[in-house]
Amino acid sequence: MMRKYGLIAILLAAVIILSLVSDTFLTVTNLMNVLRQVSINGILAIGMTFIILTAGIDLSIGSLMAVAAVIATSIVAHDPGAVGLALIAGVAASGILGGVSGTMSAKLNVAPFVATLAMMTIARGIALIYTNGRPIVVSSEPFKFLGQGYIGPLPVPVIIFVAVAAIMGVVLYKTKFGRYVYAIGGNENASKISGIRVGRIKIWVYVINGFLAGLAGILLSSRISSGQPNSGMGYELDAIAAVVIGGTSLFGGRGSLLGTIVGVLIIGIINNGLNLMDVSSYWQQIIKGLIIAGAVILDQRAKRN
Repeated sequence: MMRKYGLIAILLAAVIILSLVSDTFLTVTNLMNVLRQVSINGILAIGMTFIILTAGIDLSIGSLMAVAAVIATSIVAHDPGAVGLALIAGVAASGILGGVSGTMSAKLNVAPFVATLAMMTIARGIALIYTNGRPIVVSSEPFKFLGQGYIGPLPVPVIIFVAVAAIMGVVLYKTKFGRYVYAIGGNENASKISGIRVGRIKIWVYVINGFLAGLAGILLSSRISSGQPNSGMGYELDAIAAVVIGGTSLFGGRGSLLGTIVGVLIIGIINNGLNLMDVSSYWQQIIKGLIIAGAVILDQRAKRN
């Protein structure tokens, strides 16, 4: 409870400080830009929360984003109106690849770090082969609406992010599946003894994470109007950072989607503020790394206690 309120206090402090040092931070245009930017990382972080709650990790989501992006854009490049088919195909492809990672981990006893590291390379190779290493440019207005459009005053990616958070919140807190996710992360052996099909739950967690990575990749490609086989690089680090900063334990079994969302907002606001202050991107990486290290140290202390 103290950590949750502490996160909110950190978020509010960041907003106050940045509003004092930058005249443009609290403008509507900038805040909408922040929300649009954090929506993609937010969708990724929600999927990563499920993974880390089971004491796993997924390093492949950036590459899964690229696979979904190039498949979706290739479809709308040939048929600008086939947005629904592009979404289904892209998300399904990334979900299947996520399931392969989950199967390697759950059924073949490959460590999640190793399984997803392998998938990171495999999926990136698939994206490069699929496009011959070249971007796929799209002009479909319905497709570009997903990443660039507005419904009322809100950007479409923000609305999609909120919808994903609501749906996955119901899954995590109101279903047996969600309770099993927490149970597996808390004590996998006890979960097996109690009759939970641990392997199946783990595979589905990675499939869900793959689906959400694919959705995020499609939104990114829509925003930049092209499917880039090299897109998504480094996005897994921001997602993991948001989850850890949000209080989800790397040891599994403890954490919340609300904490993850606050973590996403903290990272997004800090990145935006540093950009407004013209801080070098090199220094931004150092600052982000220090924040992650601090969050992990706090998590380890909490685990010992």
